[in-house]
Amino acid sequence: MRPINGDDVIEAVAGCTAALRQAVDRDWGAVRAGRLEWDCHATAVHVADDLIAYAANLAGRAQDGYVPFELTLDEGTDNAGLLHVIETTGALLAAAVRTAPPGVRAFHPYPFRSADAQGFAAMGIAEALLHTHDMAEGLGIGYEPPADLVASLLACLFPHVQPGPAPWPTLLWATGRGELPGRAPVTEWRWNNNLVIPAERVTLVGVRPAAADDLRLGGDGGFTWLDGGPYEGTREAASFLLKAYEAGVHRPEFGVFALVRHEDGRAVGGIGFHGIPDEDGRVEIGYDLVEGARGQGYATEALRTLADWALARADVGSLFATVERGNTASQAVVGRAGFVRVSEEGDTGEELAYELRR
Repeated sequence: MRPINGDDVIEAVAGCTAALRQAVDRDWGAVRAGRLEWDCHATAVHVADDLIAYAANLAGRAQDGYVPFELTLDEGTDNAGLLHVIETTGALLAAAVRTAPPGVRAFHPYPFRSADAQGFAAMGIAEALLHTHDMAEGLGIGYEPPADLVASLLACLFPHVQPGPAPWPTLLWATGRGELPGRAPVTEWRWNNNLVIPAERVTLVGVRPAAADDLRLGGDGGFTWLDGGPYEGTREAASFLLKAYEAGVHRPEFGVFALVRHEDGRAVGGIGFHGIPDEDGRVEIGYDLVEGARGQGYATEALRTLADWALARADVGSLFATVERGNTASQAVVGRAGFVRVSEEGDTGEELAYELRR
């Protein structure tokens, strides 16, 4: 798996149109698209409409809803012309993705009201792959996209779904289009763009599994880091995130966040949770900064921001943090963020335990 980009959009659309050209002389309006209620013609128009809508929202920096327009075909457009429209709208989405500045986000409703360029690319790819499957099923033609593209798509938009034996059957199962041995049928689903939480001087940017994989292997995870790379705690947290994803227990909102500084777009540290809340609503939190960003209040700002976000949720009642006994700077951070020292299992040996309740 790897981060999704504009080239992947082109690849997905090319596979879509190549498959459908096998049946370009058929009456698509008379054939139902697989399990959908739409016919194949309406489904193909839907793919093109979504591709251009995603391109418009990203390029137009839409914030509160979709850019108010709709794709309409010229009267008499045949199937070949419709495939040309899909190719064109796919190229426009790829261009919007390639030219979007780092950090730019625009409106999309699921699940956190915004998506970045990678998210829009992945959603466009998902529309192309899944609806080509629907149309191919209805038209009785063969279609299967490249496994590496599907694996990257799953990691980007379905980080809450445990990878299966093969990517394509897993994606079809995850979207209610197929069965997977040992897993219950899916009747409702949504894809999952990464969460971002703005603070005063930094933004907490949710780390996706592909980025976590790169970070744990010594890469930059797609971020531009101050001092050339994250501190060791962020890499360790990334490895835990990847293990949770592979085990199917990762919940993206309780994962790892990179701290991206507003003034220059550089990542200055990482913060995140050590898992999901337990049955009592208790969840552990941790953080670190690169050396060049320490002593400037970034950790306190990020900790306060993430704590406020977490404690506003119904499933979180308290936050827990452990700090090395000799790390007086970090002890000051949790104190400024409102945590109080408690006598619990963490408050032994070389570590002190701190807690913040709702």
